[in-house]
Parts: sequence; C-alpha cells; structure tokens
Amino acid sequence: MPALQEPLKKVLGAATAKVMAEHLGLHTVGDLLHHYPRRYEERGQLTHLADLPMDEHVTVVAQVADARLHSFASAKAPRGKGQRLEVTITDGSGRLQLVFFGNGVHKPHKELLPGTRAMFAGKVSVFNRRLQLAHPAYELLRGDGDEAVESWAGALIPIYPATAKLESWKIGKAVQTVLPSAQEALDPLPHSLRAGRGLLPLPEALLKIHRPHTKADIADARARLKWDEAFVLQVALARRRHAETHLPAVPRVAGPDGLLAAFDDRLPFTLTEGQQKVSREIFDDLATPHPMHRLLQGEVGSGKTMVALRAMLAVVDAGGQAAMLAPTEVLAQQHHRSITEMMGELAEGGMLGGAEHATKVVLLTGSMGTAARRRALLDLATGEAGIVIGTHALIEDKVQFHDLGLVVVDEQHRFGVEQRDALRGKGKQPPHLLVMTATPIPRTVAMTVFGDLETSVLDQLPAGRSPIASHVVPAADKPHFLARAWERVREEVETGHQAYVVCPRIGDEEEDPKKAGKKPAEGEEKRPPLAVLDVAEQLGRGPLKGLRVEVLHGRMHPDDKDAVMRRFAAGETDVLVATTVIEVGVNVPNATAMVIMDADRFGVSQLHQLRGRVGRGSAPGLCLLVTEMPEASPARQRLNAVAATLDGFELSRIDLEQRREGDVLGQAQSGARSSLRVLAVIEDEEVIAEARAEAAAVVAADPELERLPGLRTALDALLDDEREQYLEMG
Repeated sequence: MPALQEPLKKVLGAATAKVMAEHLGLHTVGDLLHHYPRRYEERGQLTHLADLPMDEHVTVVAQVADARLHSFASAKAPRGKGQRLEVTITDGSGRLQLVFFGNGVHKPHKELLPGTRAMFAGKVSVFNRRLQLAHPAYELLRGDGDEAVESWAGALIPIYPATAKLESWKIGKAVQTVLPSAQEALDPLPHSLRAGRGLLPLPEALLKIHRPHTKADIADARARLKWDEAFVLQVALARRRHAETHLPAVPRVAGPDGLLAAFDDRLPFTLTEGQQKVSREIFDDLATPHPMHRLLQGEVGSGKTMVALRAMLAVVDAGGQAAMLAPTEVLAQQHHRSITEMMGELAEGGMLGGAEHATKVVLLTGSMGTAARRRALLDLATGEAGIVIGTHALIEDKVQFHDLGLVVVDEQHRFGVEQRDALRGKGKQPPHLLVMTATPIPRTVAMTVFGDLETSVLDQLPAGRSPIASHVVPAADKPHFLARAWERVREEVETGHQAYVVCPRIGDEEEDPKKAGKKPAEGEEKRPPLAVLDVAEQLGRGPLKGLRVEVLHGRMHPDDKDAVMRRFAAGETDVLVATTVIEVGVNVPNATAMVIMDADRFGVSQLHQLRGRVGRGSAPGLCLLVTEMPEASPARQRLNAVAATLDGFELSRIDLEQRREGDVLGQAQSGARSSLRVLAVIEDEEVIAEARAEAAAVVAADPELERLPGLRTALDALLDDEREQYLEMG
C-alpha cells in the first residue's frame, strides 16, 4: 500500500486515529498531510492576547507572569482542602488568566512557574469581567535551547485547525510522525506545468507548509498547493465537459417559418442585443449532434425567461419537446401563466382558435388533481404537449415524454444534480440542457462551481424597465422613518400601483417549549423574526387600514396561493404581505414598491432577488430595507451595500467576500471528500482561470490521464469515482 494511503491507526495508534477521524475527518496519512496549518506563530512575536475571540477554542504562545495557589472550603472539601491554581500569562499585548481546580492543579503548579514559556489551548470565557481559560491544555517550550520549538517548527510554530478533543500541538506532533511519508507523495501536476510556473514539487511543498523556516517558505508552499486544488478540480470538470461533447444528441434546428418565427412576429417589442446574442449562442448549441450544456445567468429582470422560451419553441419546431423545471409551485404556476400569455393562440395546439403552428403548454405539479394530472401525462406521452412546466413532479417515474429534446432548469441552486440528471434521462438520447440562474455569480465561482457548463450572461435590462431606488430604514434609531415608509406605500397605491411587504417568517409556527421564556444570551437576537401573519394583521388595523391587504406564504394550499397571485396580478389586491415565495419569477409590472421587514435577516443576493420584483413596468420602483440593527454592525453595512448598487454581479462579489469560503461553494463538490483548503475562489481568480485552461488542454490530449498517474490518484482522492459526474452544483 502506498505510504499516503496508510490508515492513521497503523501509524499513530487506534485512540489518536479515532479522535482524528471523528473530529477532523482524517483517516489516512495523506489526509493528515493535507490538513494544513491555519496560521503560524513566531517565537519572537507572541500571540496578541488582547484580540482573543469569546467562546472560541484558541491556541496562544505566552509567558507565565504569575502563579498562585489558593485553598478554599467547598461542599466537596468542607475543611478548606479545595485548591485553585490561578496563572497569569502575558505576551506583551495583554494578560490572560488561566485557572485549574481540584486534582488538576498539581502538574501545572510544578510546571507553570513565572518565566516559563508555553503554548496554551482552551476555550475563552469571562469570569469577574476578565478573560480566562479554564483548565487549558498546554505544552512547554523549554529553555532557550529551543529544542521543543525546533522539533515542531524551526522558527515558526504551525497552529492547526483543532478541536477541544485535539489541540493544535497534538496534531503537530502527529504530522511530525507522518512527515517523512511526504517524500512519497505522487505529484498531480504535469512536470511541464510545474516547471513553467516555477512551482515547488509536491513533497517539498508539504514539508514547507508544515515546517517552514521562513515566511517565504509558507508563501511558496501555499502557491503550489493552491494550484493543486484548482487544477485537480478543473480536470474533473474538464473530463465531464469532454464526456458531454462525445455523447450523441438530436440536433434541433427551428424552421424558417414555424412556431418560433410566428412567436417572434407577434412580439410587441424588440429583443435586447444581449437577448439576441445569447439566443444565437443557444441556437448554435442546439444545432450540434452533442448535448448543449449551458448556464444562462442574468440580472434580475433581464429577460431570461424570454430567451429560454425561444429556445423551447425552436426545439418544438424541430419536432421535440421541452421541459422547464421550477423549484416551487408558485414559480411553476407563474411561468406557466406568463408563457401561455406571451404565446397567446400559439399555446392552444389542438384547440379551437389555436394558430397553425400552435403547440400545447401543460403544467405538472405535485398538488394537481388526478384528472388534470392524467390529462397532462397523456399529452406528454403522445407528444401533444410541446412544452411542460413543472416542479419535482416532472422527475417521477410515471412521467414519460414522446421525444424530450430540451431541459430548462430554473434557479439551479435549488436542485440537486441527481434530480436534474433524472429528468435528462427521460429523453431517447440525452436532451440539450439550459440552466438558468437569476443570482449573478462572479466569474471565478462560475468556473469553479459550474465549471462544466458554457456560460452566457444577460447584463442588459429590456427597454421600458425602470430604475429602482433603494433605501435603508433604521427602525430602531428613527421610528418616524418606518411611519414614512408606510405613507410611501399608501402614496403608491393612491396613484394606482401595488406593493409587496416581505417578512422572514410565516408566523403560525408552534414555539419550541424549550425556547419559550428563555432569556436571550449576550449578543443573541432579542426577538424572533417578524412574521407575515402578524405584520399583515397590524398593517390592516394600523398604517394601511382601508387598503386591500392579502398574505402569501409557502404553507398555503397551492390553489389558494395561485388564487392570491392571480388577484394580485389582476390588480384586485393593493398590498401583498409575503415570505420569500415571491423571490424569483413573480412578474407583476404594476407593483412598484417593496418594504422588506427585518431585511438584515436575508442574504445579499436574496435581497437583490426580492428587489427585482418591483420596477418591472414603466413606473420607477422603490425598495425599503427595514432593520433594527445598529449603524456600525456588519448587517447594516451589508444593507447599505445593497441600497448603493443595482449591479447584481458587484453584490454577489460583496456577498461572497463577507461569507466563509465553505458557504460560497456550499455542496458544490457533491461527491468530494475534501473542500478547498488554501484556494480562495474570490481572491485566486487568476489561478482558477489558468488552471481551467491547463486542465482543458491536458484532458483533450489524454482524457483517461494514462500518462499522469499522480493526477489520477489526486482525482480519486477528491471524488467518489461513481459520483464524479455529480461534481458541479448539488
């Protein structure tokens, strides 16, 4: 067995290996070698005790300034035999108290003498208004011979991502044990790539990341290991792209005077340049004998649905069927309604009054009645229906297509890849695939997460769209601002327009009895999020009294949801108080104002999505972000950023910079055993772009990677073989 695949229990013993597996997910020597230090301490420049975070496990290097043993009486030691050792440590920037009790005082009382230097690890808490570590683990750094320090790190001490059960230095010692095996690490990078970029060989990079002598060692090692992560991931994606291009598909070319031409003729407006350009890219893909695999991302309101509909019509023209998969029933119903309205008599195939080239557009959702469902299934199986719009119900085994030619997935991040592929499997040959997302994605994330898709971007708003003014309403600091917000809603309604009020919660949830009456801890939210049902009632009795106010949320019966949306779309409702079910796809041009309650509880891209529901007609839009967060808080700064720009790509970058890297990728690497450790998708744009180009060239020359055994091994470590196809967004 290769040294890096050796189980840790053989090398470190069963007990240590068990803790490493349970708490850090490390099972082999290779796993441990790729568990990199989070940061490094310099012996001459100790940790800043002044900056310790509360309630976190920390590792500090400091010197004992003072140690005192106290005796006290207690229930267990009524005669004053209880003992408490208080040790004060310092690093020049601040002081920190360590406390040991009972039988745990003897060893530290002998070892932690004034002047002793050591590494300490524990959870930071507060006692008598002073920071302290209770019963910290510690490791002495003996004398000035520096033997212990040298054995760990030369001039720099690595601090590892650790847990309460496994302190950083214990991980460091385990790494020390397996480090000789790094010499046997198979290098995944082709020699020419490594030499061309002056990157370290992998064994040297592993030695330098764990045992650097200088900061330059760390920089060189990180530069090399970033390339490994970017390149191996991009090779996996490139192999999927390569496999896709070799699958057969039926070319779908629209006729010159068929359904698509008839639809274009009846459009009351001209497509934007962006829509025309993206449509050409899609039509070129549809005409090839291999499946299209394209991501269409666009600004809120940029007309993606129109582009997708024209692609579906082209496929129907060419004798195939098209399916649109939507994440919610509200959105599926909305798409069905807007598409049949846009098509008019062209959507009435087989019906009296249907146009010559007409087809049938059917809806399929889980809550449909039996008769309507049976009729829809029959229309799909016979080919009578050219277009179907539905939810997860489309994926069920009973659903059979006559000739499925195109799958359009709306809001990709809501679907697992398995679900998407289940729908694609319903074609006689693999159908073409168009994935749409209204959440703009920075280029680097698109290359990492959707790396196997060709990308088209719609960044131009159609003519007639109006600007949206956005403002933060600080309800706690300036309550009169909130009163003014409701006045603005009334003013919009008085001019014949409509408004949305969005809340984070429905309001009919049963309170958790464990939480009932519980006092919020320091820094915890003082109240639950505002709820649709409560806010609608308060508005109807108070500031919006006399207006027609209705509610919409995800737990309503689908027929009731549809009826509420129809009334709102028809202008029979003035104000719709809703949850985020209106986040995507809802299109009511007469709605001009939106008030988002507790806006700080929503993410940046979600706020941008919600805001896109207004300003869809000729009148300007208004979005008011209501918050009780203080001005200096990060949440308030996030809201200020949303209010300051309508550029979704800029906002998505801000959003990702404010979140942890793991959140960015989410389940991006479905099937991957390891997430990115040193590669940062926002900062390392250049590395990702170059790795993508290099990966494409390598896979084109050697799809099975027969000449690159190290790369094959790294791929196997990243992926479960049978799930490599599910690499992209899950």
